[in-house]
Amino acid sequence: MESKKYQYEDFKINIKLVLSALWASVMFLYIYGDYFELYVPEKVAGLLNGQNILNTPYKLLFATIVLTLPSLMIFLSLLMKSKWNRVLNISIGIFLTLFTLFVGVSSFTEWRIFYVILSFLESIITSIIVWKAWCWPKSDYSV
Repeated sequence: MESKKYQYEDFKINIKLVLSALWASVMFLYIYGDYFELYVPEKVAGLLNGQNILNTPYKLLFATIVLTLPSLMIFLSLLMKSKWNRVLNISIGIFLTLFTLFVGVSSFTEWRIFYVILSFLESIITSIIVWKAWCWPKSDYSV
């Protein structure tokens, strides 16, 4: 009796969907980090009395712009043409990889070790985004 070898069926997923899903994952990690930080002692009190890192309108604006990038990339990765899509994914991916590594290294305290882990994971995912965009599949036809 001969045994059959089964192969699992797999589909090729469009690069735009892959990039969008990776950006969504990064966004979830950002949100988890910000939520978990509320459990750090004195954090909520600091938010209420203005004693926090985002204590000026300009710092808050900068943080808003930086944290808006991944959420916009979820949508833009699906919408944009491949040339600009690739460029934007590589450039924003590199920027956020370096930024989150800096945040992770500068957060190395007992109560923020979760932040270090999340920053490490975010940096891995944004590095994968850069790699996937860099290796964007080429088509066989030209337009």
